[in-house]
Amino acid sequence: MKNLHKIKSWLAVSLIFAFTISCDDKLEKAPLDQFSSTSFWKTENHAQLALIAIYKGNIAVNNTNANPTDWWSYAGLVFLDFATDNAYDRRGDNSAFHKLSNGTLTNSIGILQNYWSQSYARIARCNDFLENIGQVAMDETKKKRMIAEVRFIRACQYFYMSQYWGSVPLVTKLLTIQEANTLTNTPKAEIISFITKEFTEAAADLPRYKDMPTSEIGRASKQAALAFLGRTQLAEKKYAEAATTYKSIMDFGDNQIDPNYLELFITAKENSTENIFSVQHIENLSAQGLSQHAWPAVAAGWHIICPLGSLVEAYDYKDGTPFTYTDPRYDWDKVWQDRDPRLRYNILFNHDVFKGRYVTHPDSASAPDQLGAGKQTTQTGYGIRKFMDPSFSGNLTNYGGNLPIIRYAEVLLSYLEAKLEAGQAITQADLDATINKVRGRASVAMPAITVTDPAQLRNILRKERRIEFPFEGIRYWDLLRWRIAETVLKADFYGAPFPVSKKAIRQKNASTPDPLGRKRWFVTTRNFRAPQDYQWPIPLAEININPELAK
Repeated sequence: MKNLHKIKSWLAVSLIFAFTISCDDKLEKAPLDQFSSTSFWKTENHAQLALIAIYKGNIAVNNTNANPTDWWSYAGLVFLDFATDNAYDRRGDNSAFHKLSNGTLTNSIGILQNYWSQSYARIARCNDFLENIGQVAMDETKKKRMIAEVRFIRACQYFYMSQYWGSVPLVTKLLTIQEANTLTNTPKAEIISFITKEFTEAAADLPRYKDMPTSEIGRASKQAALAFLGRTQLAEKKYAEAATTYKSIMDFGDNQIDPNYLELFITAKENSTENIFSVQHIENLSAQGLSQHAWPAVAAGWHIICPLGSLVEAYDYKDGTPFTYTDPRYDWDKVWQDRDPRLRYNILFNHDVFKGRYVTHPDSASAPDQLGAGKQTTQTGYGIRKFMDPSFSGNLTNYGGNLPIIRYAEVLLSYLEAKLEAGQAITQADLDATINKVRGRASVAMPAITVTDPAQLRNILRKERRIEFPFEGIRYWDLLRWRIAETVLKADFYGAPFPVSKKAIRQKNASTPDPLGRKRWFVTTRNFRAPQDYQWPIPLAEININPELAK
């Protein structure tokens, strides 16, 4: 149950979500839904309202927008997996997310403009806060913490932009229209230097996770800032520094791997200590509509997220041996049987029971979820289970489940990766303190990893990240920073295997994975181009306004 303090805070956000600072005009009556610049920035309550609006960002109440409205909206984070080998967008090959990796990436793709404009909208709010908080009469300790939170959030925006665009304008003050329309790009190295400093200094002024009362869940902690610092260092291949940063989070001892994997992604355990930083949602006040987009049609959803067969095949058998279709344990009608439990925690299968029977078999013409091109149903024969709460019975656009941004599992796996790539010797103790804690949670209980050879362990670790974090917006970033996207994402991708039938569809290029002749239905082709697709082009709409951005 979310506490009253947080509910009141989010209610305040919903009432002032269109928060703007308006010009003071004595000839006009002040608008009732806005604050003027002369009446705002006076009290601690004003500062709190502004801070909450920054956390809330650009995410509308009960949002079901299928395009990114923020890096931390579900369409901005979860849907990034459509650009990977993990998932297919039911809306088809022309999906904007597919264009990130299928060889058709251009600067006119709409989602690029969404990410760009919404990033700078949040940055502008941060700059407004930082320029005006000094005039607020309030406790200086509280003010110092608020400043650290805003610096953290602003740095997060530049982290994402640096990862996908590289060089972008670095704006740290409020701008006039003329200034905004004549900005030039800042070299990526300068942006990385800036956010490294911001995350480091913000961490110093933020409270530890364990020292934050339940009424403050959702606010940035020292661990959240350090985790983003670690991400930055990992991406820049500053592996020794990243290892030190991640180890500091581990040494605090505030966060733990939760024994129940499945419940981390629904309201049951959304604020577990494993979830270091999450976007907070509340039913009826600040809900989200991922359920509407992702639930299967049998449960009144739109089934936009369709897991690919390559993700299903990445999960090992329960004894740790790699999955193959020729293994005698394989049962095509129970693909999850005797497999890593996370497979079934993350994915829905044919004949699963979810709000009624989930049927994806292409011959089930009367079923609401049969495979079918152009239908509002799965296009791969699989559905998503992660984030889907079968106990929820309300409006699917009004679910209050949080969206995890940083989990402690990522900290542990990233620490191991940083130490490995720094050339440091890996011991069994290192494995047991990191990857084996993730694999060994009670609800997963996969065999411990004992391999310490760097080349072998690298492959194991990268696979572990994939099967632990599907649909959490991490896979695409991983493929880019590992510089393996042109290998992984230059191939045909398939869905679930079914017996051949006259009614079956999508058989073009179908492959036969098992001895009994069952075919995996062809889904799509990725054609990632190196090097151009490793960096997003600046949106055309922005270049039309300011040609300097094209230089």
